[in-house]
Amino acid sequence: MAFPCGRRGGGWASLSCLATSCVACFFLCVVVCRGEPQPQDQLPVKSYAYASFQPNNSLSTLRLLKDAGINGGALQLTRDGFRAHRSGSVLLYEAFTLWRSLEDESSGPSSDPAAATAASGRNGTGQDQRVRVVSFNSTFSMSFAYCDRALPGEGLAFLIAPSSAGPPPGSHDGFLGLTNATFEASPARNQFVAVEFDMVKQSYDPSDNHVGLDIGTVVSNKTANLADFNITIVTDDMVSATNYTVWIEYDGVARHIWVYMDVRGKQKPASPVLDAPLDLSKHVPGQSYVGFSGSTGATVGLNSILDWTLTVETFPEKKNGELIFWIFYAVFWLLMIIFMATQCTKCIRQLQEEEVRHERRQEWLRHTLSNLPGMPTEFQYEELEKATEKFNEEQSQRWTGGYAPGTVVYKGLLSTKDGWSEAMEVAVKSYNFGRLDEEFHYFGNEIKTNNLLRHQNIVPIIGWCYKYVPRGTWTSLYQVFKYEHLSNGSLEQHLFRRDAHVERPALSWGVRYGIVTDVALALHYMHHEHSSLVLHRDIKPSNVMLDAFFRARLSEFGMARVVEPNRSSFADGAVAGTRGYIAPEYSAGREATRRTDVFAFGTLMLEVVTGRHALLNDDPACPLLSDWVWRLHGRSTLLGAVEQSLGIAEFDEYEARRLLLLGMACSSPNPCARPTMPQVLQILSKSAPPPEVPLLKPTFMWPPEEDTTNDTFDESFRILAPANNSQDFFPLLSSGR
Repeated sequence: MAFPCGRRGGGWASLSCLATSCVACFFLCVVVCRGEPQPQDQLPVKSYAYASFQPNNSLSTLRLLKDAGINGGALQLTRDGFRAHRSGSVLLYEAFTLWRSLEDESSGPSSDPAAATAASGRNGTGQDQRVRVVSFNSTFSMSFAYCDRALPGEGLAFLIAPSSAGPPPGSHDGFLGLTNATFEASPARNQFVAVEFDMVKQSYDPSDNHVGLDIGTVVSNKTANLADFNITIVTDDMVSATNYTVWIEYDGVARHIWVYMDVRGKQKPASPVLDAPLDLSKHVPGQSYVGFSGSTGATVGLNSILDWTLTVETFPEKKNGELIFWIFYAVFWLLMIIFMATQCTKCIRQLQEEEVRHERRQEWLRHTLSNLPGMPTEFQYEELEKATEKFNEEQSQRWTGGYAPGTVVYKGLLSTKDGWSEAMEVAVKSYNFGRLDEEFHYFGNEIKTNNLLRHQNIVPIIGWCYKYVPRGTWTSLYQVFKYEHLSNGSLEQHLFRRDAHVERPALSWGVRYGIVTDVALALHYMHHEHSSLVLHRDIKPSNVMLDAFFRARLSEFGMARVVEPNRSSFADGAVAGTRGYIAPEYSAGREATRRTDVFAFGTLMLEVVTGRHALLNDDPACPLLSDWVWRLHGRSTLLGAVEQSLGIAEFDEYEARRLLLLGMACSSPNPCARPTMPQVLQILSKSAPPPEVPLLKPTFMWPPEEDTTNDTFDESFRILAPANNSQDFFPLLSSGR
């Protein structure tokens, strides 16, 4: 965050450094002076209570992950419960400290019985007395229902999780949103504890109506058949379904868990349905998350939590040395007040100088852009404010693409009443910057570069606006587009459906193929048709906009560069772009070429087909999407990479194979093995066969082999003679697909 006295060099840099050092010393002394806490005989308790679940109230404390949602006052762990192979979880936002080593607490005298036996290591029950574990009670009511089905599925679990990441991929079916086939191979590394309520019998289950204690695996350590207690947790009648209340009690001193269960509305029974020894300090991290998870499989059901009460012990704040702390605290702030008073005059002077610099920069920006041929209109801030109804948040959407991650796009209307010749719906993209030099460089370069390009698959800018807030820490820059050019948002929003406020169906196969073609046409124009070579350097789904007919248009030219005549590369000593889309030779040599753009385009193409991100955080063996696709290619299961939501009948296998092979070829580690954009267009137009891709992904070599093709056609592709421009590849594109 920028400081109010916004200069980043000179006296203010020294001031910032000194202030940072003072704050660091303060917190260091706090740690030293406050000392270590004394163990408590009885720990304080924190409680959560939900009589029902409402979106407006519950979402402030609950994290809904994957397929979980809230409906009808209940937590639905698989939001649309009657869809197969789904998993979801709900966790409290707060992480709980469930255990703490006594070595972290004071070594002085204590009345805590756990501390008193610490020297002995373990007591007679085998419990580790060097660790203190909290106790908790969890009471909740649950509902299982299925309708017009032969069998229910699958179940839910009360969960203590090591992180808030949510269910891992492939955690549906019998994995109950807890684990998957890969993690199940090493239960000791999973670090979760769960109490499962299962209604589908697996090979390792006692029945299809049981409760079990799961420690790092869905193969329960202990189970109980609920039929022995006259309990049937599932019914096929949603109207008269029996709901049950569960009481889970855990004693951190005894290291034991008890599970009670009865029909909702009745008192807790005298006997538990399951109890077992359990030392949480051996199975979950000290900082863990509490909640629920559930799944459906080939058989489906509606798995819901109706209410929930949780009470859990918490470790106290450290209190030793409070007198010394408060003395130091008062002295510290007295010195800080004196210090800041001596700097006040300097800060005011710097603020005044900053305003002058902003005025000069604004004048430079206006002068530079107004001298460009066919330059977009400069709007006044008041015009955009009126067009967007004072930047109404209800007509806005977040945009994660481009240089500024906090970008917001507002829908507006330019009216004839305001002097416009015709009414026009516009999209106003707002950047908020705190870095003075970079904002002007990026913003000015984007408009100048975009102004050079005229193509149906590139988003044109029709206007711009600059607004500086005096004595503020930010500057607003605005770009204005025709709303019809990006009315369907970015490709990223549709591929990964991140916007929780808008239901976005999966893109059809025809639309996906058309989007890839549209982006290829834009790149071909920039690389080969325009009078100067233009390198985009940041091709990714968030920078591809979709109009009302789902035609794709390339946007975000702030990192783009126009290459000098008689040159085929650009180097400025830095690497532009986004991780996962940066070619390896660009990262090593810091020189952008047509082939580095092709690499990013190949990654985007694989994302469009697979529906997966360029970086795969869930598979250490395949950190890049291209690694994963190449692995399937080597196993002769390439079509398994196609996004599952499309279904077998929803995509053309011939076209899918063509796009996957082309995407792998474009994202090859070796630049000379990548096709050029003319070759890409011929393959997409089906006037040339797909490239021959080796079964094993090639190894990146540095320095790369010398490029002898000079961006002409490689004979290995066996492609017809090149067309003069992109319209020769797609003569009917102007009339729609």
